[in-house]
Amino acid sequence: MVAFQLVRQLAQQRSLPLPSYAALIAHYTPDVAAYAAQLAREKRRQVYGDVVFVRGLMEISNICGNDCYYCGIRKSNTHCRRYALSEQDIMACCRQGYNLGFRTFVLQGGESGVYSVERICRLVRDIKDAFPGCALTLSLGEYPYAAYQAMRQAGVDRYLLRHETANAAHYAMLHPPSMHYAHRMRCLDDLKALGFQAGCGFMVGTPGQTPDILAEDLKFVEQYAPEMCGIGPFIPHHETPLGHCPAGSVELTLFLLSLVRLMHPNVLLPATTALNTLATDGREKGILAGANVVMPNLSPPAQREKYSLYDNKLSTGAESAHHLEALRQSIAAAGCRMVMDRGDYLPL
Repeated sequence: MVAFQLVRQLAQQRSLPLPSYAALIAHYTPDVAAYAAQLAREKRRQVYGDVVFVRGLMEISNICGNDCYYCGIRKSNTHCRRYALSEQDIMACCRQGYNLGFRTFVLQGGESGVYSVERICRLVRDIKDAFPGCALTLSLGEYPYAAYQAMRQAGVDRYLLRHETANAAHYAMLHPPSMHYAHRMRCLDDLKALGFQAGCGFMVGTPGQTPDILAEDLKFVEQYAPEMCGIGPFIPHHETPLGHCPAGSVELTLFLLSLVRLMHPNVLLPATTALNTLATDGREKGILAGANVVMPNLSPPAQREKYSLYDNKLSTGAESAHHLEALRQSIAAAGCRMVMDRGDYLPL
């Protein structure tokens, strides 16, 4: 009964003490998760109705200078077949997406010097000029404040930078010494200060993660109040130091999606590809847990399998932007309807 009371309290107050989050995570049951999902759907409906927003995702490069212990495109993976899309490739993907009806594009890639800040800003302006009325999201990693400022001035609407974990010691377990928790958090603060629709997010089930650590993630999301939040299960990649570790729990990921919806009813919350990779109906379950965004892949088909963040990552079928009818049916199966407009964050 205590867990049900905590879920109700979160729905009413949009906040819980840190120990209460930890207790919910440690002791949740399928019945508690179902109750949280029901309340999450009601909260989502109050803000966004029955709409699920569809974004066109482009994975523009798998070249990365970082060496995250969980990521298949880490720089030490010598078996990764590297690529970087040209500006012409990216514009062609946008044109295909625009003709299909997409009005939000998401450009994601590894952190490297392939695209200078000037090149990124020029590309952003070209996309904005060629496809008026479209929103643009970047997810290209950590930059100095001045670089983010230039991107914002060029016309970037949203920026997604997953914090991965809100516990500094756990962050150090998942990343090499060259990467710093404090720097990641500083970048997230910069994005907020510059007026982006800012996104954070974390993996569920990474090695060393405990209910107390996940509670810190929830408290961080509560306090940071992101416009977007990406939550997905950890999935190992065989060419990484954590490739031998088990994948995260789909059920726990769904429960956490519901809790984030309850604390932030207006958050843009994706049902991630990772969720659908581990469960054939993961997308539908994510929407039923409170998600309201999906991001099918607009990348050139020849490059999609090379953007292998984790083993068996999906990029075909309803995960492809070119199979919109299958995606529409999937969303309808979860009781919602697909919308392809800008899908901006709605403040309460």
